[in-house]
Amino acid sequence: MGKPKAPAPPDPRATSAAQTGTNVSTTLANNIMGMVDQNTPYGSLSYEQNGDYTWTDPYTGETYTVPTYEASTALSEEQQQLLDTNTGTQQNLADTAQERSGFLRDYLSQGPIDPAALSDQLYDMGRQRIDPRFEQMRGAAAARMANQGIAPGSEAYNREMDLLGQTENDAYTQLMLQGRGQAMSELTAQRNQPINEIIGMLSGTQVQNPNVRMSQPSAMPYTDNAGLINQNYNQQLAQWQQNQEQGNSLLGGLFGFGSSAIMASDRRIKRDIERLGAQDGLPVYSFKYLWDDVPRVGYMAQEVRKVKPEAVHDINGVLHVDYAQLPEVSAWA
Repeated sequence: MGKPKAPAPPDPRATSAAQTGTNVSTTLANNIMGMVDQNTPYGSLSYEQNGDYTWTDPYTGETYTVPTYEASTALSEEQQQLLDTNTGTQQNLADTAQERSGFLRDYLSQGPIDPAALSDQLYDMGRQRIDPRFEQMRGAAAARMANQGIAPGSEAYNREMDLLGQTENDAYTQLMLQGRGQAMSELTAQRNQPINEIIGMLSGTQVQNPNVRMSQPSAMPYTDNAGLINQNYNQQLAQWQQNQEQGNSLLGGLFGFGSSAIMASDRRIKRDIERLGAQDGLPVYSFKYLWDDVPRVGYMAQEVRKVKPEAVHDINGVLHVDYAQLPEVSAWA
């Protein structure tokens, strides 16, 4: 007796190829949906296919052709003019800076400002102004003390002159403390001026790039092809197992009454049903059971139950007919 075979499990390579093919197609669709040409007051952004890339899956051996694209940015007419103008200006400034770089090399080779030389210069400048003033102050003090009867060399005379000497020293000290810092700042600014000029020549206004924003459309979801294939297989396997259990139950009923005339005659377990005629008012049919291909002849239990219910038995939910209580059907075989 032939029985239907269990469904063959899906081929892993075929399942992988189906899943990879779906993933590649979905990814390409999502990428293409994201490549939206744009136009702004500053310029435009456009995409164009520039070739193809061929890739072979090392597991399945399937080859996929993936298109490649390039993005092009174009400035508006006004921005392009600004770019050309700025480029020319920056080139001129760069040329000038290059010319001045020779001067700068010699200029920097002079070394930093010498603090000691600066102090000597300040001291010489101070002597030109401070010494005459204090010389005049000492003469005035000597005349004043002579009028007061204070003789040179006396204690009062020497004390007055020492006081003038201390004041003169304080003036020189203040000159060094304040004048040195100011002079250093002025000399440093003077030294840095040509350097800053050259740096300024190397800078310039930047051109405004096209203000484009990458489009973010809703992504196309990926289809779980591998999951669908395995789910379909599991459904087929479950159906086959159910049919096996049902067939085993029916066969158990059949073989359990193999020595008697009681046979499974439930219409629900038959196929290829054709009416051949009637025997004493009961229709006679040719049919095959669901689980084999053997042609048979007999009655339908549902119809027999209407005429002679005592000849019909329910065994494990399947209707059986006791052919010993019915007219012979061998003439139809």
